[in-house]
Amino acid sequence: MGLTSNKVLALAVVLAALLFFGTIWLWPRLARRTWKAVTGRVGLLLAAQLAIFGSVGLAANQAFGFYATWADLFGQETSPGLVVDHDPTKGEGPVRVLDTRAVDVPGGNRPTTGGQIQKIDIGGKVSRIASPAYVYLPPEYFQPQYRDRKFRTAVVLTGYPGTAEALIKGLHYPQTAHRLSAEGKMQPMVLIMMRPTVAPPRDTECVDVPGGPQAETFFTKDLPRAISGHYRVGADSRSWGVVGDSTGGYCALKFAVHHPERYGAAAGLSAYYKAPIDVTTGDLFQGDEELERRADLMWYLAHEPRPKTSLLVTTSKKGEDNYQATQDFIHAVKPPTRVSSITLESGGHNFNTWRREIPATLQWMSSRLRDG
Repeated sequence: MGLTSNKVLALAVVLAALLFFGTIWLWPRLARRTWKAVTGRVGLLLAAQLAIFGSVGLAANQAFGFYATWADLFGQETSPGLVVDHDPTKGEGPVRVLDTRAVDVPGGNRPTTGGQIQKIDIGGKVSRIASPAYVYLPPEYFQPQYRDRKFRTAVVLTGYPGTAEALIKGLHYPQTAHRLSAEGKMQPMVLIMMRPTVAPPRDTECVDVPGGPQAETFFTKDLPRAISGHYRVGADSRSWGVVGDSTGGYCALKFAVHHPERYGAAAGLSAYYKAPIDVTTGDLFQGDEELERRADLMWYLAHEPRPKTSLLVTTSKKGEDNYQATQDFIHAVKPPTRVSSITLESGGHNFNTWRREIPATLQWMSSRLRDG
């Protein structure tokens, strides 16, 4: 059973409950001062505590999507998503569909009613990076009257070290997009859901690392070309947006600021505005000061030509540590760049906060894009 399986969580909760009540029941029988009784008490307490902590950890992981598999949890998942030699001009092309699944909405088993989620592999011809993703196709994509329509598209990114599945199971992007579209609050939109970590376990901060993973190139050149060549989506920036939370939010804003010719809109939920350097990133810039400055969005807005794109940033007055930085970013944006914001009274750096912001974000994104 998988790490994020409901069965695993249920078994862990049942085990924790049995050990907890078993400890209460057996404690009087172990009240003696013999070494066997003392060992029994210590063993029961330790087992009960480990089971409770394990249950809480599994529940937190399922809610926030920190790790997708047991191998990911124990640091054994190193090969998927590494830079590979993948030439879309040879073999099966830059997009390979691995699986399809229904959307968790009423009538979701019928694509014309619920849409469809496809698990794919994307190969980058320029960056030489391959990465998995999930694609949400709205119901209209399968309906005959829309067969000539090229849909607006949003790339949706997790934080680090989040999983793409968390965008479906934890943040409910497909379900929210389906509901808003059915209510007439947004236009049908294709969602490309993935994590920004295209060379795990390294956190590249979506930078073209000198001599390393060309993450920014993958997201701004390879990904749009691959998706536009495989699905009925618009090809230019007026049809493409990008949204992300935390690290994904920083990446989203950077893509639109650096490449307005590719992304016409970007939303950063709880984003920061400068690439950090820590043990997860390594040396991203290899002494290239110009590359490091460009990765600072405040510096970029002050020193480079102002991009013609639309930006959305979110924060909260209590619970987020990016509140002041977000206010500074808003004030730094000048025409022709447009900026909007969502500011909650309170909300931490977590899924619950982002679920509160996602409906308005998707509506905003839909209004800033158009079909191709």
